[in-house]
Amino acid sequence: MRIVFFGTPDFAVPSLHVLLAGDDQVVGVVCQPDRPAGRGQQLSAPPVKVVAVQAGVPVLQPDKVRTPEFLDALRQWAPDLIVVAAYGRILPKPVLDLPPHGCINVHASLLPKYRGAAPIQWAMLRGEVETGVTIMQLNEGMDTGDIRLQRATPIAADETYGALQARLAVLGAEALREALARLKAGTLPRLPQRDADMTLAPMLSKEDGRIDWSQAAADIARRVRALHPWPSAFTVLDGKLLKIHRAHPTAAPGAAAAGTVIGVDAGIAVATGTGTLVLDEVQLEGRKRLSAAEFARGGQVRVGTVLGNGLKTS
Repeated sequence: MRIVFFGTPDFAVPSLHVLLAGDDQVVGVVCQPDRPAGRGQQLSAPPVKVVAVQAGVPVLQPDKVRTPEFLDALRQWAPDLIVVAAYGRILPKPVLDLPPHGCINVHASLLPKYRGAAPIQWAMLRGEVETGVTIMQLNEGMDTGDIRLQRATPIAADETYGALQARLAVLGAEALREALARLKAGTLPRLPQRDADMTLAPMLSKEDGRIDWSQAAADIARRVRALHPWPSAFTVLDGKLLKIHRAHPTAAPGAAAAGTVIGVDAGIAVATGTGTLVLDEVQLEGRKRLSAAEFARGGQVRVGTVLGNGLKTS
């Protein structure tokens, strides 16, 4: 088949590699435009573009996917199938209807759970013990198309969003390889989603990382993992943002008001609404990451310090 691939970030790279290594012909790649990145805000190519250029595959980076110019360019590639993985935009009907086999998408959840922009993080935030990937037939809705293939995987108790995303990217690529083989063999099923089982996974903002110390320690620890490395869980210390990169809960009761530091030995122990959260690795605004024990030895936090005071935004 002639395949066009739509994808942009690191998550999409394993799926593109599967297509490039397969028997089908990747005739073009579509990704988001180059964006400023890093401290210098220099224009940076998306990871998918880097792989495509290295493989000698033509790349389009349209600002909009509904323009006649883009649709004409896509038609010239004459795809039999469009494969999408974390492209970042909803495709319009003229694109969906162009290839004879339609468009399939590698989605990082077990649909119909977690439709939307942040399925991995919301699955973690809501305490799911299992997630997975879905190969879905795209339609005009937000992740509402028919399920073609699914693969599940457990969420490890100490797994961060970054680590889980990397695993799901590989699992999604493996599922895509199987789906393509079964599509060509005529054995790939097509099952409508049950809308009654649907949950949403809306886009996250930096403010979603703000810690509410009145919550249970286990819930806060899960938020730290679910938002690492982005947007990062944070609190406020003496008017400055304090990012929390690693933390773990303990059952020990926090014998103080929520948000109060009650220990600074092996880590920084903080009383919460239920239990105690031990901070393992932190980063004060404008400073480098440190183990919590090393940070505490610097004298910037001590027993009795109250975290979260102030309204500083992220």
